[in-house]
Amino acid sequence: MKLSSLKESDPEVYSIIKKELDRQNNVLELIPSENFVSEAILEASGSILTNKYSEGYPNKRYYGGNENIDELETLAINRAKQVFNVEHVNVQPYSGSPANLAVYLATCNPGDKIMGLNLPDGGHLTHGWKVNASSLFYESIPYHVNSNGFIDLEEVRELALANKPKLIWCGATAYVRALPFEEFGEIADEVGAYFAADISHIAGLIASNLHPNPSSYCHIITTTTHKTIRGPRGAMIMVTKKGIEKDKDLPSKIDKAVFPGLQGGPHNHTTAAIATALKEMMKPEFKEYSKQIIRNSKALAQALIEKNIKLVTNGTDNHMILIDLTPFGKGKGLIVQEALDLAGITTNKNTIPNDPSSPFYPSGIRIGTPAITTRNMKEPEMQQIAEFISDVINEVRNYNLPSDNEKRKEFLIKFRLEIRNNTKIKEIISKVLKLCEEFPLYKNAS
Repeated sequence: MKLSSLKESDPEVYSIIKKELDRQNNVLELIPSENFVSEAILEASGSILTNKYSEGYPNKRYYGGNENIDELETLAINRAKQVFNVEHVNVQPYSGSPANLAVYLATCNPGDKIMGLNLPDGGHLTHGWKVNASSLFYESIPYHVNSNGFIDLEEVRELALANKPKLIWCGATAYVRALPFEEFGEIADEVGAYFAADISHIAGLIASNLHPNPSSYCHIITTTTHKTIRGPRGAMIMVTKKGIEKDKDLPSKIDKAVFPGLQGGPHNHTTAAIATALKEMMKPEFKEYSKQIIRNSKALAQALIEKNIKLVTNGTDNHMILIDLTPFGKGKGLIVQEALDLAGITTNKNTIPNDPSSPFYPSGIRIGTPAITTRNMKEPEMQQIAEFISDVINEVRNYNLPSDNEKRKEFLIKFRLEIRNNTKIKEIISKVLKLCEEFPLYKNAS
């Protein structure tokens, strides 16, 4: 990753990128929706393909000079079909949220009923949460997890039968167990709904045959390309054989929803990087990498349990772990996230099922293993990381957010100052840095 031209032409931007490179090299990245792409993907993403405008689809463009882009996009589409065993693929969505909005545009009319997992229970914003367009333009009927933290399939079926939704989502942003695609497919068939599987978090695991594949049960699959796929920040929408059997025009409806329905010209440099990521996924090394993601996740979860850290569902089936901090008090997610961040461990605060606090001050922490597995960390390192996390939680367990919102700003200023000067936190920073140095990230960056 050479930045010599940028360094000369814009030293300010170069300096910021360099600082971010140093941050990524020197912290433990545990946010489960983040990963580190290969240098080949960085090259494709930063290529001259960013210069070309390509509204339309292969061999159906509105601009001239797209013969090479047609070849590139067709290559990405064919690779995605092979990797995910689907009939139709659109690789143009700019990100996951617009990809999901395109699904609504292709399958629903404004006011139609839709179903998705409730956001505080681990669902995604675009699956019908109240502040999102998916709830503003459609009638959202959320389903939930049960008291054990698993999707309540009995409730899903009851809600579907009672409301006859046009579209049902199965997918999540903070759900640590295998998604029951087959059961959702049966429910959707029973009520005549479109069934869309959002596999953004688990796409790489599905491609590696480490998680049930939804392609036989659903009509539409959406995914981002930057999580367990380990590609650029983009997205794909896929139509399955079952989807075409339900609606032979579904592929064209999806394509028209993306362009011209929601977007203009695709980001060709991202299409190239997606194609490269898909090629990497076809290699045996990627399947081994995916296996290690899960081994690491299970090892980290078990190590945390042994340190008396409570986990939602008491474990994990995938790349993700959800820490329940309610034994230490409610609303401690932000406190722990900030303390971990100061210690060199990047996580994100997250709601837990039946959270006693608000989404901005939730009672959980979401962590995952894709990025640290990319750095070749394995089970022994998970033991160390669990110890770091446990030590940090114990250092801040006695800090409690004031119930009065007016007092919280003053509390957080004082808290950040005290934690920055905390002897134990400083000790963990040193240990984290040493661990990161043993597993370097980008060796050729300058």
